[in-house]
Amino acid sequence: MYGFLKRFFDIVLSLVAIIVFSWLLIIIAVAIVVEDKGNILFKQKRIGKIKGILYYKFRTMKVSTPKDVPTHLLDNPESYITKIGGFLRKTSLDELPQLFNILKGDMSIVGPRPALWNQFDLIALRDENGSNSVRPGLTGWAQVNGRDELPIDVKAGFDGEYIKKMSIIFDIKIILMTVVSVFTSKG
Repeated sequence: MYGFLKRFFDIVLSLVAIIVFSWLLIIIAVAIVVEDKGNILFKQKRIGKIKGILYYKFRTMKVSTPKDVPTHLLDNPESYITKIGGFLRKTSLDELPQLFNILKGDMSIVGPRPALWNQFDLIALRDENGSNSVRPGLTGWAQVNGRDELPIDVKAGFDGEYIKKMSIIFDIKIILMTVVSVFTSKG
């Protein structure tokens, strides 16, 4: 029953959010193109329950950025981030296109964040604790407990803890904690 309810809420909430924020999606898309002509969306292969989902975000880096190089491996990565991109990253608005991933069924609102294809250590730990057996989420227990500041083993531990505690009430708690984190710019 939980799985059915979770998917039902994912569909309803993502559809409502897409409609409510359609004006914002359009403004962001226009701002991206005005600053740096090119694709509006950034597509990247991510790993989760569905191995190799195509994950959407608003493009935050210049078109001239080297392809398939993680941000942290670039020389002077800040020089590649556009002005609007910096704002989108700081406010997490670059994540809004994932609402379409949720509507499509590739992701859920709450679940472990989809790992990069080359995060072999994180993928292996998630395979061990079962957290790759559920749809990845827009937000998750690891995100509200430290996000990218967490070491890989701690992040995977939170993901495993989520699997053990999965429920509608726990998902609501994570959503509320996410709203607080976004509005306080925590993490």
